[in-house]
Formats: sequence, C-alpha cells, structure tokens
Amino acid sequence: MSEKVARHKQPWKPEELQKLQVLAGKGKGLKEIAKALNRTEESTKDAARQHGFAIAKLR
Repeated sequence: MSEKVARHKQPWKPEELQKLQVLAGKGKGLKEIAKALNRTEESTKDAARQHGFAIAKLR
C-alpha cells in the first residue's frame, strides 16, 4: 500500500501559488492543475479565485 499523507486544510505555500499561476497562465485545465499540485479540484479552484487566476474551462 502506498502511504499517502492527508493534506486536509493545508495552507497554500508561495511556491504552490506560483506554480498555480504558471499552469493557469498556460491554459491548463482544473483537473490537470490540481493533480500537478497534489490538491483537490475544489481547493485549487478556491485558491485561484482568491488570487485572481483564471483557469481555462476545457471541453
């Protein structure tokens, strides 16, 4: 079994926010960004909204 550490309600680090901004700027989708940051989609969407980053809506 893989040992995953629960990261519930962890504050966002400046490096994570910077990576979120870069990925959002490249037009990546929410699911892809959340996976890259090891965060939930909901948490990623909330952080992007709080910091004014626009995440592309892929179809």
